[in-house]
Amino acid sequence: MNKQTLREIIIEQKKALDAEGSGVGRDNLKEVEKYFSLPHAVIIAGIRRAGKSTFLRQIMQYFKKEGFYYFNFEDERLIDFYASDFNVLYEIFIELYGDKKIFFFDEIQNVKNWERFVRRMSDAGHKFFLTGSNASLLSRELGTRLTGRHIAQTLFPFSFSEYLAFKDFKRDRDEFFDTKKRGIIKGYFNDYLREGGMPEYLCYGEKEALKKVYNDILYRDIVARYDIRDVKALRELALYLASNLGSLFSYNGLKKFLGLGSANTAKAYVDYLENSFLFFSVEAYVTSLKKQIVANKKIYCADNGLADVVAFRFSEDRGKYLENLVFLELKRRKEEVYYYKTENGLEVDFLLKKGIKPTDLIQVCWNMEDKKTEKRELTGLLVAMEKFKLKKGLIITEDQEETRQVSGKSIQIIPAWKWLLEN
Repeated sequence: MNKQTLREIIIEQKKALDAEGSGVGRDNLKEVEKYFSLPHAVIIAGIRRAGKSTFLRQIMQYFKKEGFYYFNFEDERLIDFYASDFNVLYEIFIELYGDKKIFFFDEIQNVKNWERFVRRMSDAGHKFFLTGSNASLLSRELGTRLTGRHIAQTLFPFSFSEYLAFKDFKRDRDEFFDTKKRGIIKGYFNDYLREGGMPEYLCYGEKEALKKVYNDILYRDIVARYDIRDVKALRELALYLASNLGSLFSYNGLKKFLGLGSANTAKAYVDYLENSFLFFSVEAYVTSLKKQIVANKKIYCADNGLADVVAFRFSEDRGKYLENLVFLELKRRKEEVYYYKTENGLEVDFLLKKGIKPTDLIQVCWNMEDKKTEKRELTGLLVAMEKFKLKKGLIITEDQEETRQVSGKSIQIIPAWKWLLEN
């Protein structure tokens, strides 16, 4: 890597960094603050354009006094940057800004074997904050290479609470009881359900921004990285998954649908899409690991706006988009999420587990005005509650709210907008 080119990139990026604002305060910040004084590297992973760079800038505010180094590896001039170039980069940092102990590296996964430099410098007393758009940054293998000295966080697109902050809505304790404020929140929720929480799209309102993120994930993060030959099949798979949020799928079914040579290829493609944080699959909750492996899975997308711009069918599937929002919030809350099918074939959308024990059961339904829908949702929930000896169940809807007592069990029905803001 040419030393002069590196110096120019460092200076340019520093100017761009100084010109940027700190954006909407992220919910993750309070948790990450706890790790500032620890020697561990802090890794922020998540989908492209979810705000990881802005999140780094928010963390930087805490270290302005002592100073730090910043470098973004998402620059086309760094195509020939290798792990052996880190020492040169460090030397230039010292030349330009003096000796500092803290490094901020953006999109670090673009450099193969980057963890060797981080481990060596961490052992020498340096602190690292790193971002990346690949789930390998959360893997056990990485933990082994860093000798366990790292803490990982997943950054999702804006939560509903962050979305309200972006819209400059001032929250307070009376918001659930004040008619005007409640109406405003509901209006924003309807927008959030359709738009999702990708910061750049919300800033400019251009769907092309979402399409670019989607294409960058497919072509730069997957096709180029994994040397995919059948690009058409990958695109068709992503379109199929985006159009079937909350639906069950199997690798054999995908193989037949896409005309692939094997179910293993279908599984590999789904894994690549998950590694890029574009999609998430959810396992069935069963007592046998063997049964879980062969059982169908459910699919969800990292952002409603992304799914909408790809699938073009929002108005037909509000219930599925609502379910997708609930799933993403459960992931933000670090819940262990499964779906559950009763012995008589009824489905519970989400089963939450701590340790070996199911703790919560959640149904998601746009509304229960239709009696058949009401019966299906309630019956599936009650059967599962009986199975797992749970006294409380939850149904999340668009705007219904009540508590029902059925056969000695309590079922809370709550509007999604309220549930999203409860924590």
